[in-house]
Amino acid sequence: MKILALLDSAKKIGASDIHIVAEKPPFIRLNGVLTPLNSSVITNEDILEMTKQLLDDEQYKRFNEYGQIDISYQIPDEGVFRTNIYRYSGLIGIACRIISDAIPTIQSLRLPEIVKTLSRRSSGLILVTGPTGSGKSTTIAAMIDLINEEKQCHILTIEDPIEYVHKHNKSVITQREIRRDCPSFSEALRSGLRQDPDVIMVGEMRDLETISTAVTAAETGHLVLASLHTRNAVQTIERIIDVFPANQQQQIRVQLANSLTGIISQLLLPRKDNNGRVVLVESLIVTPAVRNIVRESKMHQLYSLMQTGKKSGMQTMDNHLKLLYEDNIISEDILLEYALDQENMQKIINASR
Repeated sequence: MKILALLDSAKKIGASDIHIVAEKPPFIRLNGVLTPLNSSVITNEDILEMTKQLLDDEQYKRFNEYGQIDISYQIPDEGVFRTNIYRYSGLIGIACRIISDAIPTIQSLRLPEIVKTLSRRSSGLILVTGPTGSGKSTTIAAMIDLINEEKQCHILTIEDPIEYVHKHNKSVITQREIRRDCPSFSEALRSGLRQDPDVIMVGEMRDLETISTAVTAAETGHLVLASLHTRNAVQTIERIIDVFPANQQQQIRVQLANSLTGIISQLLLPRKDNNGRVVLVESLIVTPAVRNIVRESKMHQLYSLMQTGKKSGMQTMDNHLKLLYEDNIISEDILLEYALDQENMQKIINASR
């Protein structure tokens, strides 16, 4: 059984992911739901053969040594597949995320206009957050594509692995992959500051050193785009501060207050018409009032500020949920499932009937 045929079939159907485990048929994630691709049961021997098809000798050696590996697998004229191969219970599993070969625009993703505004900033730290599978990489790729289309600058990306492959337009783009081109995010980011970048994209801020260097880079005049696995803006700021030892937390609050430009937090929701998914966005734009809240650690005040900050480009997820419901894009059930203020949303539903 050829892995390429499975990947091709999953992509043609419009799946976002494919999961391959022993003694089961291949599963795909379609509109957020896991479902069998076909009825053919795959053996562990089949998966071992697929693994050898996907990995070169050096990667296969690393997989055997560590029991897992992340790679970006590219098929000409088909696209890129972000792939994790792992061992479990003496067997092998493969999980592939299907990445479109075309970079979507901010407009096509239905992202709010403030995302374009943030992309056009010349410096500062912009964070795109959300759980796994929420489209963070796609949003950042769209932002980089806009910069590439409009500005003459040097864009440096640090990724694990590289997903969207950008072509030089007005900008010069250098894309570095962890382990292939550099040992770690922190090392690549530190050396990247000596490569004369204007824009730096960090695939994921995973540790104290990477976070600290990214904040410093934003403070010193670079535009830094990065992702975090957090669900909302308040949690994002708290997570960054909590990474640091207690005696450094006041210092990072001050640095973050000075360097942070905006936070885009997102989820993917099923559309009412069952035609794919739509992105749900919360946006925090750093105004002088937000800077004071971060500096003084009064995080409980942020949410109410976001509720009233529409003129600055802010919106809560409840704000966006309401808009998506009123535009008939999501159902009542989805509105209530994801709403923070369910009582208010029920009133909106009742008024619309």
